[in-house]
Amino acid sequence: MRALDAVSLTIPEGRLVSLIGPSGCGKSTLFNIIAGLLRPTTGDVIAGGNSVVGRPGYVAYMLQKGLLLPWRTIIDNIILGAEVRGVPKKESIARAQPLIERYGLAGFEQHYPHELSGGMRQRASLLRTMLCDRDVVLLDEPFGALDAQTRLLMQSWLLQVWSDLGKTILFVTHDIDEAIYLSDEIYVFTARPGRIKAHINVALPRPRGQDAVTSTAFVELKRQLLGLLNDEARIAERQESLQ
Repeated sequence: MRALDAVSLTIPEGRLVSLIGPSGCGKSTLFNIIAGLLRPTTGDVIAGGNSVVGRPGYVAYMLQKGLLLPWRTIIDNIILGAEVRGVPKKESIARAQPLIERYGLAGFEQHYPHELSGGMRQRASLLRTMLCDRDVVLLDEPFGALDAQTRLLMQSWLLQVWSDLGKTILFVTHDIDEAIYLSDEIYVFTARPGRIKAHINVALPRPRGQDAVTSTAFVELKRQLLGLLNDEARIAERQESLQ
């Protein structure tokens, strides 16, 4: 069975855009295509006016599990992308250090991943991704394994990093509140094979604090998205029952 049907998205520069939909609807497959790890059967991926199909490394990509290398210190993990690109280590550290200090990792540079909490490891993973020096960043459920309190902290932390660095972020999540809180736009996918069911602009003012989640606009948008996703969940259940 196909993972994706015809899908067309336009992601404006500097925006934070979320994808939500039922499990198995092809969101991660789409990310792998955008990242150049898979080739689509048909179609193209255009970035900066150029096709990037089959071109790994054009975008930065972070999976749910940050995959920090356990034998490298936190600083050596954070500069890994720059190291792979051939940037001298001294230069990479000089660039990384201000970000480490600004975003709450100062004092942990020489620690190893197993010595840090889950939230701290995800901070290191996100900084490593951001320091890959790519304009487009793909984040595939980066906070999915965190507890609720840490997840809220990391969402606010991500908004700060995104605002400071001006990246274009494409974000996959199963959490409706997370999608609304973080995003400028949300694409809702149908059940497999995935296609776009709805494209919604999030008209909540920025900068956003946690009080945004109790606003009338937030609650109304959540109700709309729940209705769309519940429809697709029922369709997915019928598909499974027929197999």
